[in-house]
Amino acid sequence: MSISVETFFLDPDTSGTLQARIQQMVAQGILAGRIRAGERLPSSRRMAQHLGVSRITVTLAYTELVADDYLISRGRSGYFVSENAPEPPAFAVEPQRNDTVDWSRAIGQRFTPSLGMEKPTDWANYKYSFIYGQADETLFDSANWRLCALKALGKRDFSSMTADYFDGDDPKLVEFIGRQTLPRRGILANPNEILITMGAQNALWLTAQVLLNSRRLVAVEDPCYPALRNILEQSRCQLQSVPIDAEGLPPDALPMGTDVVFTTPSHHCPTAATMPLTRRKALLEKAERDNFLVIEDDYEFEMSFHNPPSPSLKSLDRNGRVIYVGSFSKSLFPGLRLGYLVGPAPFIKEARALRASVLRHPPGHIQRTVSYFLSLGHYDALMRRTSRAYQERRNVMDAVLRAEGLVAAGHGTSGGSSIWLRAPDGVDTTLLAIELRKSGVLIEPGAPFFASPTPPTEFFRLAYSSIPASRIPEGIALIAKAIRTAR
Repeated sequence: MSISVETFFLDPDTSGTLQARIQQMVAQGILAGRIRAGERLPSSRRMAQHLGVSRITVTLAYTELVADDYLISRGRSGYFVSENAPEPPAFAVEPQRNDTVDWSRAIGQRFTPSLGMEKPTDWANYKYSFIYGQADETLFDSANWRLCALKALGKRDFSSMTADYFDGDDPKLVEFIGRQTLPRRGILANPNEILITMGAQNALWLTAQVLLNSRRLVAVEDPCYPALRNILEQSRCQLQSVPIDAEGLPPDALPMGTDVVFTTPSHHCPTAATMPLTRRKALLEKAERDNFLVIEDDYEFEMSFHNPPSPSLKSLDRNGRVIYVGSFSKSLFPGLRLGYLVGPAPFIKEARALRASVLRHPPGHIQRTVSYFLSLGHYDALMRRTSRAYQERRNVMDAVLRAEGLVAAGHGTSGGSSIWLRAPDGVDTTLLAIELRKSGVLIEPGAPFFASPTPPTEFFRLAYSSIPASRIPEGIALIAKAIRTAR
């Protein structure tokens, strides 16, 4: 790799001859890690022209760096960073500066998340990874995804890839969602009632920004998705956490004066509890009677391998009170970042305008690729294959959990990709997770899901989306052993 000459400049505050300053400039680049072993430096002619010095000055500087083993010369190929050059330090080097800004006063609003959750980026290197939401490369249809991506790059789809939709979306993707995806959930929607988003989290953020203000009272499940709680806190609404039970959110527990309710009825996050039909109807009746809106995050409805999925709240809504959030990132792979909002046209109009002011629209090539993957039947085939694998893993996990005496605190009646468990009293699963890493086991502590500043410490989540069935028994055995030791 060649280093661009534009990355070099002489600091006017440095002293010494031009030759010494050029040597120092290159050496500092190597020591800082910006220029790495084996990379080629600009030719002496180009460097001289760029810096406005004579070529002989640059040549002499390079020669001195060769003598000090910072560089090597390869005949007519030029100068390269030597393999024996000093290694940059392993720690981050802060540039020397006198920062006079008081950032505690300069920052008008704070958005730093306090999720309390840590998902290691190297999760795939752990032998027993029970981390939620990760894709399994042995299940994903990489070959057909690649073909769909190439098809979307073709001349026929050039405009869909390169066009600026401004506040619009790929019409093919919107059409497929409206005619194929939503009807499977019993939902009928026009194109002006559908908005493509950058994943479900972006959909939830748009919804909060459009609907909420400091006067609105919002009810959210407890425990719940921590990022949703952050989104709602940033909206500065009046936030009320409502404890869930074995059937999800209890409508009768909603506070008086509620304006908006956020719920995950198909698979509650994180317990996987499924809201029964009678409770869904009761929630909608209360919404009409008490005049509030319901935001339905319908994630993982595709993974209903135990029982058929219950009707979505949106399909039961006859009064336009439900706004529906769907996601392809959960079912395909998390890095996709593609979801959708479905709601009444006046709401979608405002959400579309807000999205346009922030990011205009999700990338056209990604939208068209997903459109092809859906319309050519690859998505349905992937969901069937994934559902079978999840059912096998879940059966193995259920059997091993019983054998090890571990208690499932939340057991979704439909399926899903995770189980919510409770360790014996006194066990801190945050400390347990740290200890288990030493044995190659990753679990998710439950404390960050709760709203209380002093949440229960005994809960934890085990996901089986990316761990093969053959590894589950040994992994759970290690978890059970660690719990016994912790007690």
